[in-house]
Amino acid sequence: MTHDFAVPLLAPLLRRRVGAGLIALVLGAAVASISTTPAQAQVRELPDFTELVERVGPAVVNIRTSERGRGSAQGGGGGEIDEQMREFFRRFGIPLPNNPQPPRRGGPQEEDSEPQQRGIGSGFVLTADGYVMTNAHVVDGADEVIVTLTDKREFKARIVGTDRRTDVAVVKIEANGLPTVKIGDVNQLKVGAWVIAIGSPFNLENTVTAGIVSAKQRDTGEFLPLLQTDVAINPGNSGGPLINMRGEVVGINSQIYSRSGGYMGISFAIPIDEAIRVSDQLRASGRVIRGRIGVTIAPVTKDVAESIGLGKPAGALVQGVEAGGPADKAGVEAGDIITRVDGKPIDKSGDLPRIVGATKPGAKTTLQVFRRGAYRDIAVTVVEFEPERPRRVAQGGEAQPAVPKSAIGLAVSDLSEAQKRELKLRGGVRVESAEGAAARAGLREGDVIVTLDNSEVTDAKQFNSLVAKADKSRPISVMVRRGEWTNYLVIRPTAR
Repeated sequence: MTHDFAVPLLAPLLRRRVGAGLIALVLGAAVASISTTPAQAQVRELPDFTELVERVGPAVVNIRTSERGRGSAQGGGGGEIDEQMREFFRRFGIPLPNNPQPPRRGGPQEEDSEPQQRGIGSGFVLTADGYVMTNAHVVDGADEVIVTLTDKREFKARIVGTDRRTDVAVVKIEANGLPTVKIGDVNQLKVGAWVIAIGSPFNLENTVTAGIVSAKQRDTGEFLPLLQTDVAINPGNSGGPLINMRGEVVGINSQIYSRSGGYMGISFAIPIDEAIRVSDQLRASGRVIRGRIGVTIAPVTKDVAESIGLGKPAGALVQGVEAGGPADKAGVEAGDIITRVDGKPIDKSGDLPRIVGATKPGAKTTLQVFRRGAYRDIAVTVVEFEPERPRRVAQGGEAQPAVPKSAIGLAVSDLSEAQKRELKLRGGVRVESAEGAAARAGLREGDVIVTLDNSEVTDAKQFNSLVAKADKSRPISVMVRRGEWTNYLVIRPTAR
């Protein structure tokens, strides 16, 4: 704006003192300076991702999964995009739309014998001999996993292991000499830094999107903090790499914040250092071993911290102690605030399960707790976290679901006594998987069903009996506990 006003003001003065040729020369130089200098500076500041994509792109793969005999449970002959959208609807508890689907041809035996496409995801090659990292929700429960390289070669993959708590999985293909990614240092990653994602959104392979790191240490993961970015992530991007400007993988694209199931400007990635620690255990033993001490915790609010003399809102407030658990035996009490573990500060409540989870079961750890105005140290022996229930694993054999599925598409399991105490419930069942009518109603893995059609649910056997007796021609209501929230959902078994 300054230059725009300066040129006409200088022109009369120059006209009186110099010739027209000099005026033209001066004005031409000014215009050239105005029009080119800022543009050239802007070009120099904009990043060029072409070299990064050429370097990392060949190590990024497309992952396609399928299941046997579940076509009708997933909505029949729905389109490819609909199937991929279910991935995000399931992960974030968004009810699936009741889109009418045409009836499938063929009977149950035909559906059981033919694999039905389940979804599309992404991944990246860790080692030249075929270890590939992706998200657990991309491959968990699949009967068949197909990995496609950028050169269009396809391989049937074996699931080495999945960890649903961190959403990390490792699969193996039989190949050698593969291009691999370079692992970066998340600690060196700064908020505001440019990052790119490569993946297969909506099965559009080798798609590149770019953005910046919006935040670090977001407490949206159970056992690890996530990276927040504004890189466009859509169904099919899950499991693909988040790459810094040095061409190094700094995260695994895993989640989005969305009210529609599609990208809305906020996405999350698993920090690669945490993911590598998980993948090392998966490759070594097929599962991840974590520690636990048996407490239910909550954040410490500013009001609570001030009222008890803690000073600042830090630590983890113990809301409950598992009877007979490690913390109970050591003397931890409800109302204690755990402020340190082996000298490591607990700045927020989410730090506690991560630090304890990383502790080897059987090891003794020292908790610093704040109780009734004073600090004290308590020695606790860490025990192993309850292993995840086994799921179908793509091995080429005839794998079966770990829990039988009901007529409305729900597989449930009994709650342990510790879980009942933690949730303060007398009964209920945990949802292990939700398909068909149950998935359309918004039910998802991890939900706890408390009642069905106003009948209190006691255990899995009784729940399946209630389902068997229910009138499938009318809606079935279930009261569901999800985290701290309780809600009613309506299952419509006859909806197609």
